[in-house]
Amino acid sequence: MLRRLLFLLAVSSAVLADVPPSNKVVFILAGQSNMAGRGGVVANRWDGLVPSDCAPSPAVLRLSPDLRWEQAREPLHQGIDAANHAVGVGPGMPFANALLRSGRAGASAVGLVPCAVGGTRMADWAKGTDLYAQMLRRARVAVETGGRIGALLWYQGESDTVRWSDATEYARRFGMLVRDLRADLGIPHLLVIQVAFLCLALLAFQSSMADCLPAPLHYCYFH
Repeated sequence: MLRRLLFLLAVSSAVLADVPPSNKVVFILAGQSNMAGRGGVVANRWDGLVPSDCAPSPAVLRLSPDLRWEQAREPLHQGIDAANHAVGVGPGMPFANALLRSGRAGASAVGLVPCAVGGTRMADWAKGTDLYAQMLRRARVAVETGGRIGALLWYQGESDTVRWSDATEYARRFGMLVRDLRADLGIPHLLVIQVAFLCLALLAFQSSMADCLPAPLHYCYFH
């Protein structure tokens, strides 16, 4: 009897260990290849090297392609990005680890919801597209399983520089994406953090977007 009781306790503990903490702050990771992760990818193969800032942590979780929480590790977008793209290191893991180290996460765990797909244009993310529907579904599952959304991290735009029509429509399309996502998630003040490389042309472009983008929206620059 005692042996059976110990066995049941062991099984129970194992099951509980797989249950993600309900107190987690969730971040949606969306955009194209730089968000999906191309660090360490050469000739469409990842070298397997993981920088210390990207090291896995029990307090950093990933929503898997089959909508299950698991410990996050590189490559974070494995199974999410297009099958013909090799994925490597991206900004998601260092962001989560830095947030936890800062002590300002406001939760015991960080949940990452990878959604990015390489080579996509802004128009591919509009409401009514498959990418938008998948992002919305994954975000909703993240909340339903005990999380609160902290922000959308958006890293995209290179594909919209190929055609002038895409470039001139970028601000309007991005503004609509933010408005639609806030409305569909029921979070009218959802924080949006746009990651970008810093250059004078970008600063001029952002100035032109000011009237099209709803607040709060913040930029994160890389030199």
